[in-house]
Amino acid sequence: MNIQLKAEYEQFIQTRIATGRYENAEDVIIKALKLLEEWEKGYQEWEKETEKKLAAGLAAVERGEIEDAGIVMGRLEEKLRLARETQG
Repeated sequence: MNIQLKAEYEQFIQTRIATGRYENAEDVIIKALKLLEEWEKGYQEWEKETEKKLAAGLAAVERGEIEDAGIVMGRLEEKLRLARETQG
């Protein structure tokens, strides 16, 4: 497989090789792909957990167990902020 990379990515790869931690571009790309795979798995787990929490929340609403909207929104905003920080 041949891939065309932007100059800044090629430079990034060369910089990683220059550190001595990687022998060649393939080693750098393999490491990057493994990290991407780990991130994707973590994201999928987060997504499933979020779906469960939403379902539980909707069930609570249907039972009449409703919390103050301002408090709920504050919690959601904080969770989204933390998720954004950890993702990227």
